[in-house]
Amino acid sequence: MSFSPGPNTTMSTALAANLGLKPALRFCLAVPVGWALVMLGSGLGLGALIAGRPALRWSVTLLGAAYMFWLACKLGRTGRMTEFDARRLSLGFWQGVGLQFVNIKVWMLALTLSAGWVVNAAGRPASNPGERLAIICGVTMVFAFGCNFVYALLGSLLRQWLARGARLLWFNRTLALVLVATAVWMLML
Repeated sequence: MSFSPGPNTTMSTALAANLGLKPALRFCLAVPVGWALVMLGSGLGLGALIAGRPALRWSVTLLGAAYMFWLACKLGRTGRMTEFDARRLSLGFWQGVGLQFVNIKVWMLALTLSAGWVVNAAGRPASNPGERLAIICGVTMVFAFGCNFVYALLGSLLRQWLARGARLLWFNRTLALVLVATAVWMLML
């Protein structure tokens, strides 16, 4: 689920294609940190609270979809590498961490992992929930970084090719459509 296209992988690709691999690494490192914080929150009961309260779940979904639509609008208008400004898109390290808290895909995976590994079949905590949660956080942090780094690497490898003509504009618009599709998918859940 983490390797499939979504807000994180899309932004990792876009940042690297527009700015290069080194500037995209900050975002690639932010994703696993935010992911681990969401996983910890989910494993400690925050996920159950959000899942159990439709108003909270819908608020997270709406906020996440709105943020992705905003990112898509900004990205879809960028046709030259000099126009792309990560600060203008609010994609620094802490914004990358924060994106995880409004990414319904992250919450769904965190809830699934919490339900499958941190609690037992009866819905009670497993005999070693802290250890299980620590293992899950460690493994998912490595995997989240790896997935985003691969997408960023792909974006950076395309950088020179995208610099010609209107290629970058169409590339950014395609990635913006992926963000829009993800936001629509989130709203339909």
